Amino acid sequence: MPVTTVSAAAHITPVVVKTFLKHYKAKGQKFAHGDTEEAATDDIFFDEGFNIVKAFIELGTYNTVESLQAFTNTHVPAPPWAAVAPITIPIPTCNAAADVLIDWFGPEDLKYVVGGHKWWQVRGLDGIDAEWITEREFLEDLDVDRVLERKLRWQEEIVLRMEHLETVMLYVHGGAYFWGSINSHRYQLIRYARKFHGRLFAVNYRKAPQYPWPCPLHDVVAAYLYLTRPPPGAPHRAVQPEKIVIAGDSAGAGLCVALLTVLRDLGMTQPAGAVLISPWVDLTHSFPSVMSNTGSDIIPPYGFIHKPSVTWPIQSKVSRTVATTKTNSPPIPGHAGEMKPSSKRDDLVEALPQEPLLRGGAPSQASMMTLADIVESSDWVDVVNAEMDRASGMQVESLTMMGTPDSRPQSVEEYEPKPPKVLMENPDDVPLELQSQIQIYATNEQLTHPLVSPVLQASLGNLCPLYILAGDREVLVDEIVYLAHKAAHPPSYPLRQGAMRGSKRQRENAEKFTTPTNVHLQVYDGMPHVLTVFGYTESASHAYRSIARFVKHVTQHTIYLGNFPFPELYREVAFEESVCDSDSELVKITRSRSKSKSSTSWFYKRHKDKSSKEPIVEKGGDGLTTSVANSSGFLSGGNAVVVEGVGTGVGEPDKEEGTSSTPQKRSDVIMLRERVDTHGRIRPMEPTEEIPALRIPPSQIGLIKEAPVRRWLLGREIWDERFKHRFRKISEKRKKLEEKAEYIIQHATRQGLVVNTGEGEAQASREQAGGGGSEKDEVRPMAESQDRRESRSALITTGIIDENRRYGPLDLDDENPPPSAIAKRRDTPEALALLRKCVYHTAPVTHNTVPKRKIMEMIKATFDPSDHPVNPPPQSVSEQQVQANVIPIHGLRIWDVLVGYMTRKKAEGRTQQVAGGGGTTPASPGIVSGDQEEQV
Repeated sequence: MPVTTVSAAAHITPVVVKTFLKHYKAKGQKFAHGDTEEAATDDIFFDEGFNIVKAFIELGTYNTVESLQAFTNTHVPAPPWAAVAPITIPIPTCNAAADVLIDWFGPEDLKYVVGGHKWWQVRGLDGIDAEWITEREFLEDLDVDRVLERKLRWQEEIVLRMEHLETVMLYVHGGAYFWGSINSHRYQLIRYARKFHGRLFAVNYRKAPQYPWPCPLHDVVAAYLYLTRPPPGAPHRAVQPEKIVIAGDSAGAGLCVALLTVLRDLGMTQPAGAVLISPWVDLTHSFPSVMSNTGSDIIPPYGFIHKPSVTWPIQSKVSRTVATTKTNSPPIPGHAGEMKPSSKRDDLVEALPQEPLLRGGAPSQASMMTLADIVESSDWVDVVNAEMDRASGMQVESLTMMGTPDSRPQSVEEYEPKPPKVLMENPDDVPLELQSQIQIYATNEQLTHPLVSPVLQASLGNLCPLYILAGDREVLVDEIVYLAHKAAHPPSYPLRQGAMRGSKRQRENAEKFTTPTNVHLQVYDGMPHVLTVFGYTESASHAYRSIARFVKHVTQHTIYLGNFPFPELYREVAFEESVCDSDSELVKITRSRSKSKSSTSWFYKRHKDKSSKEPIVEKGGDGLTTSVANSSGFLSGGNAVVVEGVGTGVGEPDKEEGTSSTPQKRSDVIMLRERVDTHGRIRPMEPTEEIPALRIPPSQIGLIKEAPVRRWLLGREIWDERFKHRFRKISEKRKKLEEKAEYIIQHATRQGLVVNTGEGEAQASREQAGGGGSEKDEVRPMAESQDRRESRSALITTGIIDENRRYGPLDLDDENPPPSAIAKRRDTPEALALLRKCVYHTAPVTHNTVPKRKIMEMIKATFDPSDHPVNPPPQSVSEQQVQANVIPIHGLRIWDVLVGYMTRKKAEGRTQQVAGGGGTTPASPGIVSGDQEEQV
């Protein structure tokens, strides 16, 4: 049964009952043993919500990828208090974004790493679905004459009515890069807009496996360009980058980091800041928390393994997904091997058999180390060339003698196997080799690319300010903590040499971008992946308020950012200068405030007239400061936050504690490191030397390791056994679909379809104009002349040729996209829908004609769910939203109702506690409590 509201309810209801019984049993045992240690699961609402989300994601793994995509991309109407305007980012903006990525990749990487420059520009929709979101009460009235003059559509009217809200959040949703949508995150997005009192722009990017990397990144770049460089006809004015904050959760946060590095590398203006909620930035799973935190997170224990379908997995039958290494030769680029061909001597070294292999056995990891590194001697290369020309079966012993000790790894810790090989825990073991794609988003050889796994960027310096949130019980916490420190201290966390060696850009970035990035890192106690999902908890309430403070600060206080990179420092210094005579008084007042029973929060800020000492006090919903630092980087008497300064060691203050000075600015503060408990109270993060993730050698980061692979392999074996009878049916269905696709192409050709690549014509046009063109020009078809467009129009019988749509599925003969990409596939219903769209309805510029369909085919299309007799067929559920027809109340809406109910109950409980004199939980010495108020 596919993922539906009914199936989800049937699967989750027993979980709710079971959790309720287990919760109170566990609390009884805890009370009997006198255990007073607080845990997030002590709250029945969090315990229930955690298990509901975990059970839903587990349900998704028992179904196909398409089923989970369709459920989470089903349109959910916005509530009446929200103003939502759906729009489409047009194709010209998508083309501009493609040009940006083409510039970033360069011709070599486009060919060998990405698989071409065309396939990822092919899309089914005529643009990208997106939405403008804000609170309805924030809208302003428009002049009636202005509305009537332009004859505005209702979407355009809403966009214009919210345009006075200068602050814009560009939100990129999560979902492991292959599920989720604006609809699955709708109520979180509305809450963000309400909190920072602005407008939010959410993008429904294309998702894997139908549209794998770099398709999602392409759409996110297009969304940023749409805001900053709106095309003609866009209802909004250009938004200045300093008024934009990009935000995302999980995979969406990973895309945000990739976007920032692209903008930085190309010298484009970055946004004012970025909010990264549980960013997934290491798809190789090389950090230990991936294994240690499985039981306490919502992520499935075996990863995202799904019921087989024509879409995924791509192989017709899974025989061997992981095997022991038989040879040390590099696989063909694009097939679970190196991302691109290396230099000649790299290929020679890797292609030579290892010594144990000559004796009839498989090579061990230790033996592979003797030739794993490249000898830089030109004489050595000449000898190898001569030996290879003389005989193909040369003795490995003589080759080993040619290498110098400096050219080889000195220990197992320095060994960096390339995909698809796996780093083994025991160096004497024969390495495993991946023979099947393990991540849905990207092929195995692409997992170490810096735009796939941003933690493998040579440098994360020179980025806009980052606010990074993580839960300490999630599987990604190690890579998140590492990412934050790598951004704040670029030289202290270098990229491993194996990842640096093959990329000129990576080597240049390591030397070019050394300026620390301002980072505020908060790790929340007891919280799983994407803690903002559990919006009714005090931890999530604190997170929403903190995000709003950050967004307001970086977009509205731009003149103070140089001196106060973090909102906490700006407001604390203002409060200190206006109210307090000393740091000790500030501590006293702040602690007193943390114990207050009032639910009203206060916001202190500096008066514009600096000569005035009278504080201006405003009531607001974002709470008093939650971390206080003096000029030395520590809170006197409390040490509530650890602050790091430029020129100091990681985790070291730049002045001795207790140094007295007038805190005029905090521009030397580059990082705030905090932990947040389940009541939203702040305490300092432990020293960096006590954080396991920061002690991992650089050579071990970004390697595919044995433990995660074996766990994934175990899950694959379980799923393959469970669905073993489906593989033959899937294979047969794919063959029928391929035959159907061939018939579509042959019929369209007989009806007058004429296709050309456009590349030769563009080159001829350049030659006639007297210019040879550049490499960059060769991947961009030139605009056609008016005469050519008129001659084409005379041949068109139905449908249109979109002059802005560059390529279609029939233009990819020279491309090598990932096997799952539907752009070149012909064996899935979604691939056929894309083919029909680009042949009969909205053809790319490479088509000369749009053929006309026969009456009989239009009748057949009436009974085909993947086709339509008149209109373009519905496109992939990974791209196009699904309309709920059977059950009007969608499961995502039900989840929001549950969140609202639990939020109200918790708010009532806090009110009763205050009325009864209980107050809030007092802050411990050295801990500053955040605001407990949260409006439903």
